[in-house]
Amino acid sequence: MATVIALAAEQNPNEITTSAIAQRMNLTQGALFRHFPTKDSVWQAVMAWVAERLLALVDHAAQTATTPLAALEAMFMAHVDFVAKHPGVPRMLFGELQRAEATPAKRMVQTLITQYGARLHALIEQGKAQGELASDVDPKAAATLFIGSVQGLVMQSLLAGNVRRIRSDAPGAFAIFARGIRRLP
Repeated sequence: MATVIALAAEQNPNEITTSAIAQRMNLTQGALFRHFPTKDSVWQAVMAWVAERLLALVDHAAQTATTPLAALEAMFMAHVDFVAKHPGVPRMLFGELQRAEATPAKRMVQTLITQYGARLHALIEQGKAQGELASDVDPKAAATLFIGSVQGLVMQSLLAGNVRRIRSDAPGAFAIFARGIRRLP
């Protein structure tokens, strides 16, 4: 999976061939096809790896926090750090989402977003119940804004040609998000 993600960081993911993947892995193309019958199955495996790693990372980040808002911030920063460490991931995700057909990889990304959103929704409800977050916050809209904020930071860093820039931009973006959902004194 790391090989495909590294290639996606270096070139247009749509132009990555199974031959290039096999070559980077010091395998024959036939050996690659013994594990993955099609290029789409490679993409699906990569997206499954991303989903598993990212959700585990944000879950761990949330568990280390003492309040729901602190958990949201920890998740936000963990997500940003994941993207900075794996710059090929957003390029692959955005490329996959551009495809009109419902590919297995695209369905995997949709499942990831749904599962991530559910985690955010639960934390937001918990924060409302504890009085840390405003009682009128719409959890679905807040979860969408949270994910959209990360996606916006990713897009801006890709446009700037520096995915690692996301780390310096993230704290300010999260602070604005937090101000919008925090319960006012």
